[in-house]
Amino acid sequence: MRSTLTPAAKQRGRRRTLLAATGLVAALALTMTACGGSGDDQASGKSGADASQPAGQDKVEIPAGLADRLKEHGIDADDWKDGGWKDWDKDKWLSEAKDFVNPVIEGLWKPDRMLSADEADKTITTQDAAAGQGVSDPEPAPVQAEAEKTPYHDNAAPVGKVFFDSPEGSMVCSGTVIKDVNNPGRSNLVWTAGHCVHAGGAGGWYRNIVFVPAYNDLGRSEAELGSAAAVEVAPYGNWWADWVSTSNGWIQGGSETGGDGAAYDYAVLHVKPEQGAKSLEETVGAALDVDFSAPEAAEVDSMGAWGYPAGPPYNGSQMFKCLDRPGRLSLSASLPTMYRIGCTMTGGSSGGGWFRVVDGETKLVSNTSIGPTDNTWLAGPQLGQDAQTVYEYMSETYGGQ
Repeated sequence: MRSTLTPAAKQRGRRRTLLAATGLVAALALTMTACGGSGDDQASGKSGADASQPAGQDKVEIPAGLADRLKEHGIDADDWKDGGWKDWDKDKWLSEAKDFVNPVIEGLWKPDRMLSADEADKTITTQDAAAGQGVSDPEPAPVQAEAEKTPYHDNAAPVGKVFFDSPEGSMVCSGTVIKDVNNPGRSNLVWTAGHCVHAGGAGGWYRNIVFVPAYNDLGRSEAELGSAAAVEVAPYGNWWADWVSTSNGWIQGGSETGGDGAAYDYAVLHVKPEQGAKSLEETVGAALDVDFSAPEAAEVDSMGAWGYPAGPPYNGSQMFKCLDRPGRLSLSASLPTMYRIGCTMTGGSSGGGWFRVVDGETKLVSNTSIGPTDNTWLAGPQLGQDAQTVYEYMSETYGGQ
């Protein structure tokens, strides 16, 4: 549900001139081959991607000019391949928009590693939520999350899970395949929360960011997934984020409880398949338009939030949804108001899309950002001009790649 890292999640496991109001990421892309991951993949560095490789398969393909760019950030491609991504030296933690680096490590995200990932959860206290009550509507009644019908690809919007590595270990959020206006029918764009790609004011970019559309498409139990084939867990494969953009508001103001960045807690990924050549939209067969009109909550009869809640009582294996009439939430008079709905989804659903029907068409209108410690409601940012600038930059600059 929410976009944050709670203490419980830790234990278990968001411009340049063009984007003056939103922020951008110029991702540095390279391709690596690793023979799988093994054991405990915590960022403490016990064991992660298996560094051993068959002869002739340990070469790193680096696009022209990229090696020097990586070195500027103190990153050696071979060291990264051999598990260097687990080194979270705070002095070297890449945080600026231009510093995003997410090399593909084939075989890293296997089904068992996905199952062990913890929820990326942003929770706030009741006192925090009450801070801006002058422009906030009354707290909504809880809405019990409802399990989505299976198979998900036939019954739900193109939602999936976003996996990444953080200093606390492997984490998970949710995301949605969105349309690319400059590449109709061939989009490689995914919408999620800023806190699912960047730690905010106190940190930097997360690593090994992967999107898995229609994760566990048949809704198998956690126990069944333990022995399921990879195609059952990731029916459309793994899609690595080679370019990412989030807001400067999140990068500078985001915190473990959302902070001043919560109202700007959104991100767009440009992804590429770990294997294959078709676009994400062609592969999945669906993508949603994004509604940047930012209507006032009072103008909307109903919104729905979709995602994969992973915090108790959920375990992250299945897709859930909540439908409710939105109200307003303001954390500060100086910040934009957010949408808020009643919903019992927990961490892991962070970044999951919020949808509404506009002229008969389902569109993405927000994403899960924050929620309270008692898991009774969710809040998401209004997607206005800032969010649209992030999207347009990603589409115009990287969409055709």
